[in-house]
Amino acid sequence: MATESVLVIDTITAERVPQLLSLYRSTWWAARRTEADVERMLSASDVIVGLVDVTSDRLVGFARAITDGVYVAVVLDVVVDQAARGTGLGQRIMQEILGRKELADVASVELVCQPELVAFYGRFGFTDRVGRSLLMRRTPDPALADG
Repeated sequence: MATESVLVIDTITAERVPQLLSLYRSTWWAARRTEADVERMLSASDVIVGLVDVTSDRLVGFARAITDGVYVAVVLDVVVDQAARGTGLGQRIMQEILGRKELADVASVELVCQPELVAFYGRFGFTDRVGRSLLMRRTPDPALADG
């Protein structure tokens, strides 16, 4: 799928929530999210980027960010439809979200990724060299716990 054949959207409407849930179901980290929780999450996100395939009118990519607008922003939930991976949509999503005005003046944009994606995110200026900082997590979700 060419990145030119996608429409960039900044809102996920109720009609598109099932499409987002379908994208999430292709991941290990979000497969069990519910429609009600996703709707709450969307309403609390500061920046949303969706990519819609114009030929099928289907959501094929998504990312979001939360931010205080000054010191930190966290990019979350970067996901591309499995059938469209490797076509440049991940790059397009990252360009779109990092280009949003809400993130323009933020001192530090952060994200969490699996080791195999470090090189991909490195293309956008991210580094895994963060001094002595460690990621810490408190969660009852066993899918998100190390084990």
